[in-house]
Amino acid sequence: MIQQLYTRTKKAAIGLSAVLLLHSTTQAQNKDSLFVQAVMKEVMNNSQLQPLAQELIDGIGPRLVGTPQMQKAHDWAVAKYKDWGVTARNEKWGEWRGWERGISHIDMVHPRVKSLEGMQLAWSPSTNGKTITGETILLPLLADSVAFKQWLPSVKGRFVLLSALQPSGRPDYNLEQWGLKETVDKIRNERRTAAADWAKRIGNTGLNTRTLALALESAGAAGIVQSNWSQGFGVNKIFSASTKKIPTVDIALEDYGLLYRLTESGQKPRISVRADAKELGVVPTFNTIAEIRGTEKPEEYVMLSAHFDSWDGGTGATDNGTGTITMMEAMRILKKLYPNPKRTILVGHWGSEEQGLNGSRAFVEDHPEIVNKLQALFNQDNGTGRVVNLSGQGYLYAHDYLQRWLAPAPDSVKNRIQTSFPGTPGGGGSDHASFVAAGAPAFSLSSLSWSYGNYTWHTNRDTYDKIVWDDVQNNVLLTVILAYMASEDAQTTPREKALLPVNSNGKRGEWPAQRKATRRGGLD
Repeated sequence: MIQQLYTRTKKAAIGLSAVLLLHSTTQAQNKDSLFVQAVMKEVMNNSQLQPLAQELIDGIGPRLVGTPQMQKAHDWAVAKYKDWGVTARNEKWGEWRGWERGISHIDMVHPRVKSLEGMQLAWSPSTNGKTITGETILLPLLADSVAFKQWLPSVKGRFVLLSALQPSGRPDYNLEQWGLKETVDKIRNERRTAAADWAKRIGNTGLNTRTLALALESAGAAGIVQSNWSQGFGVNKIFSASTKKIPTVDIALEDYGLLYRLTESGQKPRISVRADAKELGVVPTFNTIAEIRGTEKPEEYVMLSAHFDSWDGGTGATDNGTGTITMMEAMRILKKLYPNPKRTILVGHWGSEEQGLNGSRAFVEDHPEIVNKLQALFNQDNGTGRVVNLSGQGYLYAHDYLQRWLAPAPDSVKNRIQTSFPGTPGGGGSDHASFVAAGAPAFSLSSLSWSYGNYTWHTNRDTYDKIVWDDVQNNVLLTVILAYMASEDAQTTPREKALLPVNSNGKRGEWPAQRKATRRGGLD
């Protein structure tokens, strides 16, 4: 009798526990559902994305590290967070060469007059308020470095054309849409031949592109002219200059081709260049950090992440203005709808990502207490598109918690996301990699392309008009849900790493090593 009573009591207790667990789970699911509904309403009816973008991307503009615009952006973000009641600060992590872009005027003045589309590259020396005029000259195919040294004096007072001639300015998709197969194959072969020829021209000098520019500068060239075509109509990559005294300018493919052909045919075109810029000495570099303090586990962290800086050919709209405003808007909504999170929610707006993840690497070095207690980090940095890929970054159990956190998201958001588990750890590319290298669970919210690689990544066409607002709103909704779920989760995310696959050489993959930040940029 006693045994039967014990058995009935034990079964009743188990049954009660199951009921209580079911009730608790149902309550949590209802709470999560109500939160998601509130977020959806806020995202759709009270979005601040366009005002944020107008102020940041149109008003402040590109955010090259070391420029006044970068500092304005940091200060603007801190003020905006404080308006929302979110604690924020600018945290110094290094120093950089200070520089400010001025107006570029590039014109062909002979054999006819034509204004050319182009601009000076980042950190290009200024012409100091003067207009420099000179003939253009091509780097010829020389036999070797001895022949190069013999030719070198001929560049004095001239602008040296330092890019290959593209046989066609039509991108591949346009060729494939309209061209006969034999036409497409012919143009592609011409491109390969032109690229190989130009590589040989540079290689035969015994120098690389950077040291070649410096040699031309030392020989008295008036300036360097290049065209870094980005495989699309009217679009070029705009990076940085190697020269220290003479201007380096990038000219659109159409106008560069004109100069090249005129020069090659012996018509001796002349161009005039005025490239205003200011050297500003040594300036401090910052990350902007904002925080919503946790209530139950304040020393554990959920982090949102997006780099703040950009190249300055355009206005940095999709690289990474859209990632920046996604994280700002997510923090605004979290503060409004989830003001007392279980864990502390941070956002990092990183400086100098474009020169090697420097801001986030510095943060990882400087804040082990946060990195070691990081529940999860979510980074967005590859354009305006909706998030369509999520990798487990090589963490063995990432599938369990990421799928759990995605569960409350609307089907229209989560069903478009392709997941890969455990995935492989990011070794670079964007700021989540800085945290992955330190063994912290950090994830890239990877976006649909929208021709990002050709048309807006580091180009002169990365501007406000390329933003796709519906997709950015989608990403805000996803980010808020992930941050909320990661904060609420009763479990701490495990950090066990999966066994990485064997590469083509038969060697087992290794976890990326943590790398130090460059804390003095352009100064050494």
